[in-house]
Parts: sequence; structure tokens; C-alpha cells
Amino acid sequence: MATPYEEIEVGDRTVRLTNPDKIYFPERGFTKRDVVHYFLSVGEGILGALRERPTTLERWPGGVFEGAKLSTRADNRGDAFYQKRIPKGAPEWVETARIAFPSGRFADEVCPTELAVVAWAANLGTLTFHPWPVRRADVDHPDQIRIDLDPQPGTDFTHAAAVAPRLRELLHELGMEGWPKTSGGRGLHVYVPIQPRWTFTEVRRAVIALGRELERRMPDHVTISWWKEERGVKVFIDYNQMARDRTIASAYSLRPNPRATVSAPLRWDELAEVRPDDFDLETMPKRFAEVGDLHAPVNDEAYDLTPLLEWADRDARDHDLGDLPYPPDYPKMPGEPMRVQPSRAKKA
Repeated sequence: MATPYEEIEVGDRTVRLTNPDKIYFPERGFTKRDVVHYFLSVGEGILGALRERPTTLERWPGGVFEGAKLSTRADNRGDAFYQKRIPKGAPEWVETARIAFPSGRFADEVCPTELAVVAWAANLGTLTFHPWPVRRADVDHPDQIRIDLDPQPGTDFTHAAAVAPRLRELLHELGMEGWPKTSGGRGLHVYVPIQPRWTFTEVRRAVIALGRELERRMPDHVTISWWKEERGVKVFIDYNQMARDRTIASAYSLRPNPRATVSAPLRWDELAEVRPDDFDLETMPKRFAEVGDLHAPVNDEAYDLTPLLEWADRDARDHDLGDLPYPPDYPKMPGEPMRVQPSRAKKA
């Protein structure tokens, strides 16, 4: 007979797990209990990625079953959905941070401050945590650059892993260091901690400049074109991941696929050897026990963005290169080019 609930102690808190035997990953038989205990096993790492950050919860309360759909509707209808506001009935120790969306609306998002919050969220079906690149004390000035190396059709993780060392060379030229991780899928993320002195618009502009320079040095392998019809068989630098309200899966988050892969921090010297499927709910606890939190230094550094903004100024001055399109759901931004696919623009 299935256990209706059980209670676990997480720090000073008691967290109730409802239906702990519920299957969340049918292909491998992982239960809700397995999910919660996974997050506890990497507790120092997941909390390091989330602490004091407004966080959207990607909830899969029915598990990752075949045909399940992730809804992006505001009413949260669907097999899975994004929870952008703190759920009703949350314990009083679940803290929040108020953030503003591009539309001008506000929301009080979950802001993890202790590991019990992660366990509580996992009990609600949260598999993937999407923290903002800001801290609660200053939600308008990012303290991280998150560079998304997104393999396009015809490429895969190995191509992103081949681009990443050249990206690191660029960062070193700028006096910066980056910390890589798998996305949990085909892509690769590189985190660069920065001083929280610049707006989202300025940080996004800096990432565009970085992407353009990488594209110049690897024109056959890298693209920064927003339009898919122009990208080709290359790795796309998704600069819009630094737009306000755009988030990516945190380090140590589970991904909703049959294997239950993890967004896993990496060492630079292992990029060429590993594959995303190496890191999952079953294997990651052992790895974490052996190597610890490889992304811990992200919380200890803070680089100056000025050199990268100087590259952006150079592009505008010497190459007449300005802004690039925002995602379609964003309001029109000052200086932004037309959001029209090049093929449609030519027809018009």
C-alpha cells in the first residue's frame, strides 16, 4: 500500500512529502521521494545556485510521462507549468523577492534562503529551478552573465564543447573567468560573475558584443543570428537569455526527460570527454560527493563589465553594429531593429 505522506527533517524545518512513492520518471522508476533526496544529496550546490535569487519553479506534479506538455499559459493549465508567483499555502519560512516583468507587472517569486525550501518545492513537483541572475537585494542589476551555447540542427553537445574553450580565451582577454555546466540537454552554459552595477539592457548588450567577437573568430562554427533561417549548422550564442525575465536551468536542476538528466557543473579539462547523459539523478550524488560544488567560485568572484562594454562601443563605432531583436513577447525596445524574419522582409 502506497504511503500517503512522510516527514523529513531538513535543517531546522520539518518538510512533509505527500505521495512520496509517486512515480516521477517512469522509464527509470524514480519516485518523488528519490527526487527530494537527490536535491538533499547535492544540497550545498543547489542552494549555492539559488540562494537569495528570485526563482521560477518548473513544476511537473504528474511526473515526466509520455505526452506530458509544459504549459506557458498564465493560468498554469497543463501537465506541467512555470510557477512565477509563490504558491498559496506556502510555509511562512518560504521567503520571496519582488521582481518586475518586461510588461511592467510585478510578482513575488520564491526566493530560496535554506535547503528546506528546495525540498518543499520538490514536493510540489519542481524538477527544474530557474533563478534570475540577480540577488534579492538588487533585482535590477544582474550579478551573473549566463552564456548559452545552443547547438542548432546538425550539431550537438560536442560542437558546443568545442566552442567553449575559445569562449574562455575571450574571457581571459577581458580579465574574466567562466564556469561551465551542461544544460542537461544538448547545450552548454558558461557562468561569468560580474559586479551588480549594470542594468539588464547593458549586460545583454555586453553579451551581444561577446557573441559577435566569438562569431568573428569562429565563423564556421558560431552564430549570433536571432533568426533560425540564418543560423546554419552552427552553435548559437543565445544572447536573449540575458534579457529581463529570461532564465535558464540552475546548476543541479533535474531536467524533464526520461533519463532524469542533471544540469551538471564541469571542469574545463573534462569538456571533451563527458556527455550530458553522464549526469543524472542516480549518478550525480556520487559525483558531488567526490568533486564538491564546482560552481562555488561563481559566488566568490565579481568581474568588471567595462572592457566588454567597450567592445560593444567599438562594434557600434567601427562596424555600425547596434542592437539585435528581443524575443517576440517583449515590448519594442529603444534602438531595436525590426522583428521581421529576413526572408519576409525581402518579400515585403
